[in-house]
Amino acid sequence: MNLAEELPALLPQWLPTQRWFAAKGRPVRTVTVAAVTPLRTGAEPLLDLVLLAVAFADDSPVQHYQLLVGRREQPRGELEHSMIGKIGAHLAYDGLWDPAVTEWLLDAIRSGFTAGDVRFVPEPGATLAEKGPGRVLGVEQSNTSVSWGEQSILKLFRRVLPGVNPDLELHRALRSVGSTEVAALQGAIEGVLDGEPVTLGMLQDYAANSADGWLMAQASVRDLLAEGDLRADEVGGDFAAEASRLGETIGVVHAELREALGTGEGDPRALAAAWRDRLTAAAAEVPALTAHVERIRAGYDAVAALTGSVPVQRVHGDLHLGQTLRTPYGWLVIDFEGEPAAPLDERIRPDSALRDVAGMLRSFDYAAFHQLSQWEPAGDWTDPDHDSQLAWRAREWAQRNRSAFCDGYALRAGGDPREQAALLRGFELDKAVYEVVYETRSRPAWAVIPLASIERLTAEAQSDAGV
Repeated sequence: MNLAEELPALLPQWLPTQRWFAAKGRPVRTVTVAAVTPLRTGAEPLLDLVLLAVAFADDSPVQHYQLLVGRREQPRGELEHSMIGKIGAHLAYDGLWDPAVTEWLLDAIRSGFTAGDVRFVPEPGATLAEKGPGRVLGVEQSNTSVSWGEQSILKLFRRVLPGVNPDLELHRALRSVGSTEVAALQGAIEGVLDGEPVTLGMLQDYAANSADGWLMAQASVRDLLAEGDLRADEVGGDFAAEASRLGETIGVVHAELREALGTGEGDPRALAAAWRDRLTAAAAEVPALTAHVERIRAGYDAVAALTGSVPVQRVHGDLHLGQTLRTPYGWLVIDFEGEPAAPLDERIRPDSALRDVAGMLRSFDYAAFHQLSQWEPAGDWTDPDHDSQLAWRAREWAQRNRSAFCDGYALRAGGDPREQAALLRGFELDKAVYEVVYETRSRPAWAVIPLASIERLTAEAQSDAGV
């Protein structure tokens, strides 16, 4: 017996306990090894890169995952929590938790090591951290990150999809034009699955001493709601200046993506048709949307009626406050993978830059009203006739920061997104519909946030139309 033969029997129980496993709650039928690439064979820890094929009892599509399997003959206390089980004379475990493995990984990227179909690729001219062990970070769900001091951070993609990951592709493109709005790419781990190229990991500059944009916004809303009689612009934690700077950063990133990868033209009628299809499917799943369908469709119809084409380019695709970091030097944009649930061909398709703008505007709404929900029952503030002081202030915070973001974006993008009101509103509505479905499935208590936004957006559309 060898690793490929013995490992699969250990995984149906182990995989669902890992927080990066994307199919929790779905019964696993079988786990098979799609590929094994030995990386370290001469001394402990032994190390293999294993690609797994996971089949489910509900006959849904097979998913592929990546494991760096370490093996040692003797147990080590610091690795106990990562143990998978015994294989022959060795104990097998998730190798990312072994300092000897992380030290080897950094050296492999630095040296351009290749084993079979797996390539460790350093970026030309990149400066990597000094030799030494890395530290697993505990902040991600779908991937796993390892840092080396304050210099380098590796993101290992746990779920493996065919094709070059957009995160790697767009970081390479932005590096080619000298972007300083993203953490610079240092290297990558690339491989092959079923004859298709796959991205296994990417190494970047580590944004030391940075703050998460979502957490900063939440703190600002808390400061406002805790004050008795101050407006948003009078509170010490006012976020508007940061929102404006963030808008400038996104405007620069969009310009850099245009420079690196070019532009094209899109059909507004095709865009509106795709939105209508998504709305139909969403309303069939979430009855709470039914009362809004007619007015949402009217917003989409306004986009379909636009004359001319819509400029398109490569965009972030899943932009929100949680995809930003505030460093001592400015804002950075992270995680260019696109919408995780979307197929790869959709995530790499050129789109309007307004999709990203709308995503950030939705995020400001989320920051304000998620915090409000902690202070006041949602049944109150979602009532259009409800006008408590807290609800009024949350709306003021959201509107102030939405406006500030657009002001900053207009400075660098060559145009104000608010001048394309129908198109921007259409993107916001489409995002809000997606959010209603997501929240209903995952966090039902949050579904009121996008539903309230849909109420506001459709009312604004009717007002603009003179209804």
